[in-house]
Amino acid sequence: MSHPEAAPVVVHDGAHHRYEILVDGERVGLTAYRDHGDQRVFYHTEVDDAFAGQGLAGRLIEEALTDVRTGGKRVVPVCRYVAGFLHRHQEFAGLADPVSPDVLRWLRGELDRA
Repeated sequence: MSHPEAAPVVVHDGAHHRYEILVDGERVGLTAYRDHGDQRVFYHTEVDDAFAGQGLAGRLIEEALTDVRTGGKRVVPVCRYVAGFLHRHQEFAGLADPVSPDVLRWLRGELDRA
């Protein structure tokens, strides 16, 4: 007897500065960030190739941005996928701050220390 596939679930892993999307309990994608004051700076998003084309990245980003908005933070979309999602989904447009040279410099320093 086959088991129906579980619905994907998005979880926030604050200790590792990322949101993950799980399918049947296994992480199949993530979006990574660092917090800079009241800004959540998203810098990388990925979904395993085996799960590409299923809308998982979009769901992951939508739920991450909803969480950011609920938490009263702003978004800085260094990650191209997050930037594209924000462009396509105007309901999140007021949430984004521009990517500035200062933020990029700060992010490089943060990631170098990690």
